[in-house]
Amino acid sequence: METEKKYSYMSENELRQTIANLLEKARKASQLGHVNEFAVYERKAIMAQAYLVDPNDIKPGEMYRIEGDPGVFFQVDYLKGRFAWGYRLGGEKHTEALPISMLKPLKEGK
Repeated sequence: METEKKYSYMSENELRQTIANLLEKARKASQLGHVNEFAVYERKAIMAQAYLVDPNDIKPGEMYRIEGDPGVFFQVDYLKGRFAWGYRLGGEKHTEALPISMLKPLKEGK
């Protein structure tokens, strides 16, 4: 049985290949109607993508768009590992963690 290498130990090329493989598995699961399997592969790809993002690019106190959730903004309170902790604006102010790969600067995409 092959042991999976941790994302933190992978090179950029290995991460990109892993992400491509996970997204392909997610696409196939979606086509077969395996919703839960699709969600697992998609979440794994998002986590792998977090290791391609420099945590120094995410600034506590700043607001970001959430990829895949248009019109929703996320206020970052602090970072821990590859997760940004904070809250979504406009709703109840409960703290949650999002992988840093899901956060996009407000300026981007205008």
